[in-house]
Amino acid sequence: MSSAVSTAPMVKAEAVHKSFGHVEVLKGIDLEVAPREVMCIIGPSGSGKSTFLRCINHLEQINAGRLWVDGHLVGYREKGGKLYELRDREVAAQRRDIGMVFQRFNLFPHMTALENVAEAPVQVKGVGKAAARERAAELLERVGLGDRVHNYPAQLSGGQQQRVAIARALAMEPKLMLFDEPTSALDPELVGEVLDVMRGLAADGMTMVVVTHEMGFAREVGDTLVFMDDGVVVEAGDPRQVLTDPRHQRTQAFLSKVL
Repeated sequence: MSSAVSTAPMVKAEAVHKSFGHVEVLKGIDLEVAPREVMCIIGPSGSGKSTFLRCINHLEQINAGRLWVDGHLVGYREKGGKLYELRDREVAAQRRDIGMVFQRFNLFPHMTALENVAEAPVQVKGVGKAAARERAAELLERVGLGDRVHNYPAQLSGGQQQRVAIARALAMEPKLMLFDEPTSALDPELVGEVLDVMRGLAADGMTMVVVTHEMGFAREVGDTLVFMDDGVVVEAGDPRQVLTDPRHQRTQAFLSKVL
């Protein structure tokens, strides 16, 4: 393996704006995520956190600004200073490199855990079925579900389903993982098992952007903590510094309610 580490950001957002109708949800977001960095994003409901995450893999189109993942403009190509939207097929190809884990697990109910994880590599990447199933079994083992490969989603707890969803995202071998409040739909006692898997990914060097309410996770695993409110980045920095000594009044007010 080459010892040269790319210093180019894995994610770069420049003056990103997003509106739904007349409601401006993102009001000029500037952020950079380095390769292997874990960025945690916190903030009140409606602050634009999840929308920003969905813009990174073009599930939502931005209205102004630029977003790059691994040096490539997301959703557009630029020619002569103008942006041209990519075709659906090109967007889908970009999205392959970006894993996303949602609040809701969105597993196929008629497929076993193994089949859920093996499906996309076969359908999207053309991986052979046997190889995809072997890799799926390895990934399920990695997320602590080696004994659950033949279970259907209805036979699994919420925490187990979310771990299958993480394995499914990893099966596409993404460069970047996005997590949209991955533990908020779980019973409190199941949160830890999902966070443990995410800790393992961080330790393995996966670049991650995590929208979360789990302040302990942000403090312990995050390299950067971003506080968003009302569509802007209010404060960003070392998680321990932001959580214990926030500079901005809005951050202080938010943390006083959640810590």
